[in-house]
Amino acid sequence: MSGAATTATEATVVAGKAQPRGRFPHIKRAGDFLFISGTSSRRADNTLAGVEVDDMGTTRLDIRVQTRAVITNLRDILQSVGSALEEVVDISTFLVDMNDFAGYNEVYGEFFDYDGPARTTVAVHQLPHPHLLIEIRAVAYQPSPHK
Repeated sequence: MSGAATTATEATVVAGKAQPRGRFPHIKRAGDFLFISGTSSRRADNTLAGVEVDDMGTTRLDIRVQTRAVITNLRDILQSVGSALEEVVDISTFLVDMNDFAGYNEVYGEFFDYDGPARTTVAVHQLPHPHLLIEIRAVAYQPSPHK
């Protein structure tokens, strides 16, 4: 993009990440803000981190593994547009079960501290896949390179 012909917003679907399950971008720039769509532990091949199914069909879901994968996906999405987790100013987390809050909170603390983003955590009835325990959306502040 050049000079006066720039647009106020720019949407990006990130190559190498799980493709959105609808018609929306992974990340959208609006001026100096980056809005990251709800992100899960889904990998590019559509498998889910933090899900194990044994030979008997018993499913084990791990909130810690899923949380780490979600935040790593957020980091990768931000890096794709030249930003970083340190630029995140707001996070909204959606948990299927508030009994997972402690495990989520523990892993969250590996990435963020009291000087990190503002945060809201809510319980939801379900997420787009029955094996997902968590989804996170985020907002980052990064002055536009087009100024």
